[in-house]
Amino acid sequence: MKTTKSVNMMKRLMSSRRRRSEGFSLIEVLVGISVLAVAVIGLAQLFLLSVMNNVRSGDITSAVFLAQQQVDYLRTLTRDELLAFPNTAAGESSDEQLDINADGTVNYRRLTLVFFQDPQFNIRVLVFPGSRADTSETDLLADPRRERVQADIHTMISR
Repeated sequence: MKTTKSVNMMKRLMSSRRRRSEGFSLIEVLVGISVLAVAVIGLAQLFLLSVMNNVRSGDITSAVFLAQQQVDYLRTLTRDELLAFPNTAAGESSDEQLDINADGTVNYRRLTLVFFQDPQFNIRVLVFPGSRADTSETDLLADPRRERVQADIHTMISR
C-alpha cells in the first residue's frame, strides 16, 4: 500500500511539473520583453550617436578641404595679385557661399582674410556651416567658435 501511495504522489508531482514547464507566465514574458527593450533602446541610442558623429566628421572633413583648397589657390598668386585680393574682376571673393553638391542649398560659407606684413602675407581661411550664410561677417569673425566654425586655417605666404 505504501508503495502505491508513493507512486501516486510521484505521478502527481511529475504532472504538476509538466504543467509548469509547458510555457511561460504572462509576468515572465513581460519581464523578458522589458529587459530586451532596454537593451535595444541602448543600442539604438549608440547607433544614432555613431551616425551623428560620422555626419559631423564628414562635414568637418569637407570644410578643411575647402579651406585648404583656398590656401592652395592663394599660393598660386603673385605678390601683386595677393595685394589686390579679392579681385572681383577675376571672380575672387573673400566671402563665399558654397553649394558643393549643386542642390540649391548653401552648404558652407568660406571667409578668406589676407593681410600683408612685409615680407609675407598672413592668410586666414574660415569655413562655417551653411546655416551661418545670413550671419554678418563681423559676428563670424568676432567669435568663430560660437558661430560653429568647422575649419580655421592660418598660414603665411612669402613673396
